[in-house]
Amino acid sequence: MRAVVQRVSSASVTVDGSTVGAITSPGLLVLVGVTHTDTPAQAAKLAAKLWNLRILDGEKSCSDTAAPLLVISQFTLYADTNKGRRPTWQAAAPGPIAEPLVEAVVSALRTLGAHVETGKFGADMKVTLTNDGPITLVIDV
Repeated sequence: MRAVVQRVSSASVTVDGSTVGAITSPGLLVLVGVTHTDTPAQAAKLAAKLWNLRILDGEKSCSDTAAPLLVISQFTLYADTNKGRRPTWQAAAPGPIAEPLVEAVVSALRTLGAHVETGKFGADMKVTLTNDGPITLVIDV
């Protein structure tokens, strides 16, 4: 699994003009990509990493401050751009594999005590954020 994590002051995601997920206080925006070989164990590991990642103000984590997370599926994180001008998506897992694993990350975060907002899997989403720092990390588990 791969995640792009951004420390944000606020973030939201809309689908067809309606907000489907939003965080209005400092927290993390997490874009999650899934590849063919990912497992529920990796989803749990990613959730624990996100919950305990010390990148918030004062080197605190979401677990320290009860900061919210906005988790959005993002198959394009597994794009291959090595050849030509058009990326390929062959490394990205198809929806029936990816959707349950993204949901497993969300579920594991909630089990840890996190307030988690989400996008809508497979939808054309519009993401708005105020990056704080900016701090942006790529995490592979």
